Amino acid sequence: MAKTNAVRILESAKIPFTLSHYEVDESDLSATNVAQKIGVDVESVFKTLIANGDKTGICVFCIPGNEELNLKKAAKCSGNKSIEMIKVKDILEITGYIRGGCSPIGMRKSFPTYIDETAQIFEEIFISAGVRGTQICLEPTLLANLISAEFADLI
Repeated sequence: MAKTNAVRILESAKIPFTLSHYEVDESDLSATNVAQKIGVDVESVFKTLIANGDKTGICVFCIPGNEELNLKKAAKCSGNKSIEMIKVKDILEITGYIRGGCSPIGMRKSFPTYIDETAQIFEEIFISAGVRGTQICLEPTLLANLISAEFADLI
């Protein structure tokens, strides 16, 4: 497998991580399916969601795979009055990644990023490596420091 931007960024920052590969099921890109395929609890697999705030514009939210983003909490922590999810068709143009392979590391631009506070209860969490079929496993605080993310109550 070719290295992704996310992997190159982690390597250049000398941040320890491991990769987990799995076979992609195009009909089920859910974090629950990913967790089952790599043999971990879905709560430790964090999905990356992109939203648009009325004041700040694009924001990135990483939440446990079995949860839904609470839009009111997301708006409040990001300094917005309201926030809405972007359309799936816009993910690639905004982030440089496709649905099911969107990583909070190495997007086209740097956006305000928030990681659900539950990430801190895990020694390591899983995030997309920037392609479908590969997950990065790393310490949540190292991830937050790398991408200048804040931990917040998002679910």
